[in-house]
Amino acid sequence: MSQSLEIDAWSALPPRPSTPQVRGEPPKPTGQVDADPASFPLDQIDPSDGDLFAADQHHGYFARLRREDPVHYTANSHFGAYWSVTKFDDIVSVEKDPETYSSARAITISDPVPGSPMDSSFISMDGPTQLAHRTTVAPAVAPKNLKRLEPIIRERVQYILDDLPIGETFDWVDRVSIELTTSMLASLFDFPREEQRRLTHWSDIATTPPNLGGPDSITLDQRHAALSECLEVFQGLWKERQGKGRTGDFVSLLADGEATREMPARNYLATLVLLIVGGNDTTRNSISGGVLALNQFPAEYDKLCADPSVIPNMVSEMIRWQTPLSHMRRTATRNTELAGRSITAGDKIVMWYASGNRDEDAIERPNEFLIDRAGARKHLSFGWGPHFCVGSRMAEMQVRVLWEEILNRFSRVEVVGEPVRVRSSFVNGFQELPVRLQAV
Repeated sequence: MSQSLEIDAWSALPPRPSTPQVRGEPPKPTGQVDADPASFPLDQIDPSDGDLFAADQHHGYFARLRREDPVHYTANSHFGAYWSVTKFDDIVSVEKDPETYSSARAITISDPVPGSPMDSSFISMDGPTQLAHRTTVAPAVAPKNLKRLEPIIRERVQYILDDLPIGETFDWVDRVSIELTTSMLASLFDFPREEQRRLTHWSDIATTPPNLGGPDSITLDQRHAALSECLEVFQGLWKERQGKGRTGDFVSLLADGEATREMPARNYLATLVLLIVGGNDTTRNSISGGVLALNQFPAEYDKLCADPSVIPNMVSEMIRWQTPLSHMRRTATRNTELAGRSITAGDKIVMWYASGNRDEDAIERPNEFLIDRAGARKHLSFGWGPHFCVGSRMAEMQVRVLWEEILNRFSRVEVVGEPVRVRSSFVNGFQELPVRLQAV
């Protein structure tokens, strides 16, 4: 094992707080959830309010911003001041210009806690280092490996679906979405399957901003403890695998990669979290969101049952429709102009994929879920440019195989209650989705 990783897990993290630390009082409720987006004061619109996403009320505000203020400035939020980029083409322009709009500061609205390792993965880098680290892990999700993994995915999908009750209500998120994606994530890391739900726990902890208030809030102390545990476990796997050949799992690829074998522990932890979140939250919420969309648009469900060959195209539409990660953030490196607005060096630029994927000027009938949509792969859910999601094909394959097997077993996956959504403006997902299966 490299000298740079022969350290205690705690030393890669900021000093452990002795008591929960609160970064000031959270802002008072904005009132946006209960307001009419068309009449709410334009200068007070704050898309970063997680309550909007929990209530599924964000689309009305984004539609207004696209019409009236497509590059919108929010002066006051829990995350500080920031710009919202809401149009498809403007988001692509930002993605394509890393020299002006850098990833190196952070990729979410919230600034990293000082000393945090979360700003140290390759998604938070620019230039050659970012490309080298990305290239190192890419073989795990390259076409050759995906061909090997597809029968494994199918076997696990079959096992999961065959264990589900017919005609009884259960939580689709827990029994299917999380179970499948976590199982495959364990395969990509060669992580013990009996402990795979630890990956889900670490993913959830990593994407929940500390001290936001509310019943699902966590403290910095809780996050610190969970991420330290994650690093400690994966340091052990690194030691076991380094020097034994790049067997194709993420850990062995990083341990023996030319660009990564000497990486500091903080970079290792950040890369782990990136891969865990990318492999877990995105696919799991597309699986849940796809079921909900088919129930909201029953004619599309009928279309699917009549012609299963549409599944690959439907997968892209599900990923667009759900947009499992609502935004990514960049930081302006210099004074510039975007869509007529003056941006100052150091400003936060938030690219709202959830808005760009509903942009009427880029996507025809964007507020309709159409499983046979022409050009369905034209969406922003995987990003664009140098940070395009390295695991996108893996995500698509999991959803495709799942629906191929669903149609072999069930005539309907019927949503029978209100979904419980995640209170987050970053992860656009579900905590619960009650469903009932109907046999073929």
